[in-house]
Amino acid sequence: MSRLVFVFPGQGAQAVGMGRDLHDNFPEARRAFDAVDDACGFSVSGLCFGGPEDALRQTENTQPALYAASVAALAACRAAGLEPAAAAGHSIGEYAALCAAGVFDVAAGARLVRTRAQAMALAAAERPGAMAAVLGADLDAVQAACADAVPHGVVVPANLNAPGQIVISGESAAVEAASALLKERGAAKRVVPLAVSGAFHSPLMRHAAETMTGPLGEAALSDPAIPVLANVTADYERTADEVRANLATQVAGPVRWVETIERFVADGYDAFVECGPGSVLAGLIKRIAPDARTFSVGDAASLSAAKEALSTA
Repeated sequence: MSRLVFVFPGQGAQAVGMGRDLHDNFPEARRAFDAVDDACGFSVSGLCFGGPEDALRQTENTQPALYAASVAALAACRAAGLEPAAAAGHSIGEYAALCAAGVFDVAAGARLVRTRAQAMALAAAERPGAMAAVLGADLDAVQAACADAVPHGVVVPANLNAPGQIVISGESAAVEAASALLKERGAAKRVVPLAVSGAFHSPLMRHAAETMTGPLGEAALSDPAIPVLANVTADYERTADEVRANLATQVAGPVRWVETIERFVADGYDAFVECGPGSVLAGLIKRIAPDARTFSVGDAASLSAAKEALSTA
C-alpha cells in the first residue's frame, strides 16, 4: 500500500476555470468554495471560474483563489476515498496542507490567507522587487552570485524547487546583477525573469511577515493530526506554536522544496497527489525523486484516474 502525501501548489499555478469541474461534480468541493467565499467576503469562486485573468494574477486575489481551488480538490479527494498520510504545500500551498492536517478548518485558513495576501501585496508596493528562475545551476553557485551582488542590494535564493531550478528574489538591481554574474560565470544554463508583483520569500517581505504574527497568534490552531513538512525548515511541525512561527517566517524565508521531498522519500513516503490546478509540483517531484509516483488532481477525471491507479498499487 502506498504511503500517500498530499501536496498543494503555489502562485504561478493559477488558471481561469480552476476548480470548476470539481465544484460541479462534488458537493464537498462546492462546500469548500462556499466556505472560502464567506470567509473572504467576496466571490473567490467566481474569480477562480471566470477570472478575468488580470484580476486572478493580482497577489491579493491569487492566494485566496489558489487556496480555494486546493481545499476543494482536497475535499473531493477525501470524498472519493483518498486520505493523506502526510502533507506539504509550496508557499501559499502550505495553508491548504495545514488544513488537510486539521490545524484549522477551511474558513479559518481562508481568513489567514486573505490577510497574508493583502500583507504581501502591500509589502510589494512598499518595497518593489523582482524574481528570476535560475536554471541549470547548483545552490552553491547561486548563493555565491547573490553574495557578490550585495553592493546592488538584497538578493537571496528564495525557492529551492528542484535540482537545477532555483528562484532568486530581492531588489531589482540586485536580481539583475546576480543573474548577470551567473551567466558570466557559466554557472547557469538560463536565467529567466519572472512576471511577479513582488520579491516574495526575500527580506523585502519582512513587513508582511511581521503583519502575520498577530493574526497567527490570535487564530485558534490545533497541532497537526498528520505529519506536515514546513517550507522554511524542511522539518516536521508538531505543535500549533511551531506552525505559527513557521508561517510567519515563511513569507520572507525560503521554500525548501527539494529537501522537503527528499525527507518524505527518506521517511518511506512513495506517492504524491497534487491537489489543485496544474501539475507543476508533480513535475518538480519527479526531478527530485524519479521513482516516486505522482498524480495531479484538478478535475473529476484526474481524480478518478488517481484513485484507480492508487487502488491497484
